[in-house]
Amino acid sequence: MAAVIESVSNVVADAEVRRRVRFGNIEPAVLAFLKQLDPVMTVVTLFACALVHGQAITYIYLGLGLLSYLVAAPIFGRVNSDDTVFKKMPLSKTFLRVLWPWALIVAIVLVLGFAFNVTEQFSRVVIQSWIVVTPLALLAVHALRHRTQSLIESGATNSRYVVIGANRMGFELSRRLPAKGFLGFFDFRSADRLSQAMGSRFKEGRHLVGHCRDVARFVRSNNVTDVYIAIPISNVPRIAEVIQQLRDTTASIYFIPDVFAFDLIQGRLVDIDGVPALSVCDTPFYGMDAVLKRAFDVVAASLILLGASIPMALIALGVKMSSPGPVLFRQRRYGLNGEEINVYKFRSMTVCEDGAVVTQATRNDARVTPFGGFLRKTSLDELPQLFNVLQGRMSLVGPRPHAIAHNEQYRKLISGYMIRHKVKPGITGWAQVNGLRGETDTIEKMSARVNFDIDYLKHWSLMLDCRILLRTLLIVLKRDNAY
Repeated sequence: MAAVIESVSNVVADAEVRRRVRFGNIEPAVLAFLKQLDPVMTVVTLFACALVHGQAITYIYLGLGLLSYLVAAPIFGRVNSDDTVFKKMPLSKTFLRVLWPWALIVAIVLVLGFAFNVTEQFSRVVIQSWIVVTPLALLAVHALRHRTQSLIESGATNSRYVVIGANRMGFELSRRLPAKGFLGFFDFRSADRLSQAMGSRFKEGRHLVGHCRDVARFVRSNNVTDVYIAIPISNVPRIAEVIQQLRDTTASIYFIPDVFAFDLIQGRLVDIDGVPALSVCDTPFYGMDAVLKRAFDVVAASLILLGASIPMALIALGVKMSSPGPVLFRQRRYGLNGEEINVYKFRSMTVCEDGAVVTQATRNDARVTPFGGFLRKTSLDELPQLFNVLQGRMSLVGPRPHAIAHNEQYRKLISGYMIRHKVKPGITGWAQVNGLRGETDTIEKMSARVNFDIDYLKHWSLMLDCRILLRTLLIVLKRDNAY
């Protein structure tokens, strides 16, 4: 009998350990449905354009529709993840936010079409109509969705909620939730103490309903549908006390951890086999974001190499004839996750330093050859790094890689320096297009560069990469800080 009891206890304990949490959202069904319409609309407009122009929906069009859906789903999924982007934007800017993902989708589809030599099997009129009509259809879907969201936020639903915890997280939550339906705050502190502690933030249209010991009675008597607990996670006994009280109500209960207590880099909730985890410092390149980033790098780097092959051959000849030494300069640098990689450049100096001490190039540096000076001013010496991109060791856009000697020096002096290695280094980066190209001869300059690199990690998007590439082209033409 003892063995049976022990076995049952082990099963129960194992079940407790294996409890899972499902990831989802609290959106009304109609809004959740409308959010999924963007990739579907790309297929609907394709079939509609084909039928209007007298084309049958053959397996060729079915294949194109499937491809467009598979490409559009992750792209629009990322765009639609931030609804506040659309709520306060004029129609023209909303249209641009719809247009650039569609342009990216069209570019990917066309590249694949040319790569597999199937473009001739489609009617050009149908494809041209599809490219023009789809953004208008997408804009209509977004307008419908935002109108629906406005109705929800104006109180068209019967949601009534309170926030437990009159603190920074509670105030931020109340600002993001619909104003209509908010009944007030509950807290373990009195109104006088809260006024002293929170100051003006507590007076901005926010009011304390009562003490937390009375929250269950208030919820029952006022038909409250949702309760949001924003008590700091360090106060577990009080959280448990509140939840126990609310078990005698029909309200939905949500615990809101104070995620803004940390300096989040790619902060997001992730699912580890049913266990929720908060990403505090991470790379943005997981899932389809990683696929899109890599696909963009391979396609763009291949096209640039194709166009630059003859100029690169001439540059190699110029380097060989202008000074003795190798054509390519290889230097060990830190790549993704701090792993050593060899970075290629056209040799522009009379030396090839790669030891424990590496001296940065300075203005009028005697080591720079005359032809090398031209290469450095035009950034043409960086072109061989396109091969690093195709190898998967670098990206077109990312934090610029530094010599290992510089990494070991600055990681001890600048807090968070190594975080920039959470992504692949780039040929150009956010810091370079913000005036930090060239020599970093002071700690302040290097610290500023690192801050921009971390900002890039926090806010990465494919659109940001495109902006950086365009700004890089303009900076190269100006030749600022290049020596």
